[in-house]
Amino acid sequence: MNTSITNAAARAQSATLATNKVIRNTYTLLSMTLLFSALTAAASMALNLPHPGLLLTLGGYFGLLFLTTRFRNSALGLAFVFALTGFMGYTLGPILNSYLSLPNGGRLVMTAMGATGAVFLGLSAYALVTRRDFSFMGGFLMVGILVAFLAGLGAVFFEISGLSLAVSSMFVLLMSGLILYETSNIIHGGETNYIMATVTLYVSIFNLFTSLLHLLGFMNGEE
Repeated sequence: MNTSITNAAARAQSATLATNKVIRNTYTLLSMTLLFSALTAAASMALNLPHPGLLLTLGGYFGLLFLTTRFRNSALGLAFVFALTGFMGYTLGPILNSYLSLPNGGRLVMTAMGATGAVFLGLSAYALVTRRDFSFMGGFLMVGILVAFLAGLGAVFFEISGLSLAVSSMFVLLMSGLILYETSNIIHGGETNYIMATVTLYVSIFNLFTSLLHLLGFMNGEE
């Protein structure tokens, strides 16, 4: 009996240590990729590079995401994480330039950035402190993101501004839910690969920021 209790305690301690390692590695890598993405965005802005367009953006994103997933258990996966986040930073540069050229653009960008940071830190802290299990949100988030993505494509191709705003609002809610879900997933051992955890959280932050920027621009009459 004592041996069984000891083994169970050892397994629990080992699981806790493994989870803490994933959390530490995830947030370390996330910080590095956010910084790298910011640098590529700044370079894109400074060079006034054009936006690659919807098709190239989707192709680059899904292609690099596939490679990151394919090599997630090797050092090559790290290289693809930085390639993916760097590419997304490059696509963000022209978007930021377009907002900064507006009369109230600087304040809009800073407000969206501050709100994104507050939402991410608040939701992550809530999930880490309460240790609530948000795995029940997985199916809803998957369907919601797919619907929002398809609706976003429709808004672009058919130039429907109202639908575009609705999609941005959906993404704010969905990405907030994804932050809770993924953080909970890490805590409870559902996600043990810190590379994939980093990608999920990075994509959540990126989409949350761009969606908030779009909504704030509209509310301030800049779009």
